[in-house]
Amino acid sequence: MSDKQYKKVLRQGFTTGTAAAASAKAALMYLFGDRLDVVVVELLNGEMMNIIVDSFWTEGAACVATVIKDAGDDPDITHRARIGAKVKLMNEAGGVTITGGKGVGIVTKPGLEIPVGLPAINPGPLKMIRRSVAQVLKARNRQDGVYVEIFVEDGELLAKKTLNHRLGIEGGLSILGTTGIVKPLSHEAYTATIRSAMSVARACGASSVVLTTGRRTEKYAQAFFPDLSEENFIQMGDFFQMSMKCVADNGFPQVTLAVFFGKALKMAQGFPHTHASKSDLTMDWLARLAEEITGNKALTKKISQANTARHAFGMVFPHYPKVLEKVGSFMIQSAMGFCKGKTCVRAIIFDFDGNIAFDSDKRQDQSQ
Repeated sequence: MSDKQYKKVLRQGFTTGTAAAASAKAALMYLFGDRLDVVVVELLNGEMMNIIVDSFWTEGAACVATVIKDAGDDPDITHRARIGAKVKLMNEAGGVTITGGKGVGIVTKPGLEIPVGLPAINPGPLKMIRRSVAQVLKARNRQDGVYVEIFVEDGELLAKKTLNHRLGIEGGLSILGTTGIVKPLSHEAYTATIRSAMSVARACGASSVVLTTGRRTEKYAQAFFPDLSEENFIQMGDFFQMSMKCVADNGFPQVTLAVFFGKALKMAQGFPHTHASKSDLTMDWLARLAEEITGNKALTKKISQANTARHAFGMVFPHYPKVLEKVGSFMIQSAMGFCKGKTCVRAIIFDFDGNIAFDSDKRQDQSQ
């Protein structure tokens, strides 16, 4: 059997928006007397998906249904979250009123798709919920007005593990989805968060952003730029090319890349995505660069045999600053290419204690 034949087929899942729409449809059908274990939801791309209903109950004149969100083989914070809808009929005919209940965040900053003060339920999920409700009403020849309250069990706790606070979403999770499907390894939710963070930063008046690859580099960058507000800092993860394009699309005149040496090497080599599975991080490129700059063949050999970027970093810094300068220069060159030269790029490389090993603006940390 070939590797291709053996390769596991990754399972797709569904978004929080799909879970909310399924819950609303199941709850309304239950209100009309039909308790179904599975409901069919029309996704935003026109496909149909069967969604298992987890539970039902009544609250006075309202009916409630919940769905367990399944992210497939690309699990995230919301994987296995219980998302529900409380549905009741309104006296006035026609129309669907959708609001957020416990565990659904409220938008508090401008720049998102949803206005400040409203529940964090994106336009795509709102469309899916309205469509699902309309389908149930049409099947029963009803014209009732319907009130739908979406909730997420433990949503407040789950939200603390996300970047919602940075985006100005307080008190719970966002109800998201652009197609309704979670495609394994697509990282759709993460890239959507990057885009939203850029939009919020711009709407809050930021003239520059600092892109980091994770919580540690962001912590170090925030210490280095204490005067910047939290909206200025955006965790791009491994999405180098996408983030630089987003910087250009939002018209930021200045961007700072603040990273560790391993990511810096990948950026310097022009990898659009810097995850290990997306780019082969070998020491050969760095070894050639070091030899070209220093002429030190012994150093070249040691770097080529280094086990990790961290290992190689100890060979380069602080003894050969010109090598770091060249890596930083190539980082900027790659970034400028990805943003079509529409923004000024500054490169910072941290050592593994959070000190500045290289800064293209020559602002060296005083502790060094």
